Amino acid sequence: MDLDLVFLGTSGSLPTAQRAPAATLLRRGGERLLFDCAEGTQRQLLRSSVGLPELAEIFLTHYHADHFGGLPYMLKTFALRGREMPLTVYGPPGLHDLFGALKRIFGRLPYEVSLVELGARESLERDGYRLETVAVDHGVSGIGYALVEHARPGRFDVETADRLGVPPPLRGKLQRGEVVDVDGRTVRPEEVLGPARPGRTVVLTGDTAPSPRVIEVAHGADLLVHEATFCEDERERARETLHSTAAEAAEIAKLADVQLLALTHLSTRYSGGDVAREARAIFPETVVPRDFDLIEVPFRERGAPSLVKGGALDRPPEAVSSVSQ
Repeated sequence: MDLDLVFLGTSGSLPTAQRAPAATLLRRGGERLLFDCAEGTQRQLLRSSVGLPELAEIFLTHYHADHFGGLPYMLKTFALRGREMPLTVYGPPGLHDLFGALKRIFGRLPYEVSLVELGARESLERDGYRLETVAVDHGVSGIGYALVEHARPGRFDVETADRLGVPPPLRGKLQRGEVVDVDGRTVRPEEVLGPARPGRTVVLTGDTAPSPRVIEVAHGADLLVHEATFCEDERERARETLHSTAAEAAEIAKLADVQLLALTHLSTRYSGGDVAREARAIFPETVVPRDFDLIEVPFRERGAPSLVKGGALDRPPEAVSSVSQ
């Protein structure tokens, strides 16, 4: 099953001509999960090859305007398009209060919007994965999110199945973990399946100062998407505002032993190159996506996560190595 992240907004508090504020679309198979919805997010989607999908779920990390400012306008657009499908919005405590204020902007909607407030260390079970909330340190009610796939069955040993006389119609049951009967003899999944294979883990922190909880949840993750609002020359400013420097985010990735670190939420003070150079001195497997870049996250037996420059634009993407800027 394909899994990737589309970076729709990679700037910090202020939009620039090149970068919009925070928004990331996670695509897993046919699912589309939007994390944060800053000013201009629906236009970013429309400019991309994704378009504006009928999102079923939106996840907010916290309630600073550069992370939710585009949400009321997206809700209104859905209404003007005649949407009927319900929508669920998730976020930390305070979500109901936020929507009480935003309702003055988007008005009455012809579809149902459900609001789910989540604390830290909560888990949403899904088909084939779970979404965990991550405690962050940003001075306001805020959470990060981790998508953690369930382990997959091991590889099916066709030769052993042939030797045991398992007919093709029963092999799917074995792959699903079911015991089957073959001519009065029981065949168990472990007889024809190799060791279980791990699923993938993707962690998105939202805004945060360096947090031990992020290290814990991201340990061994395939991809960590971490903010890097500042570089080390503004370390004191990062501490005052409870943000992270690129070096601090790289230390988190190193301690968590992740496969790939992606840095977002860049201040207008810095270029992507500035941020990448500082982080790679500590954690070489770092990328700094631009808007409309995407990161593909394959199963580990198929390779490492990789950045695709402009992969969400309507032109042939340029595949690059996992550590290219």
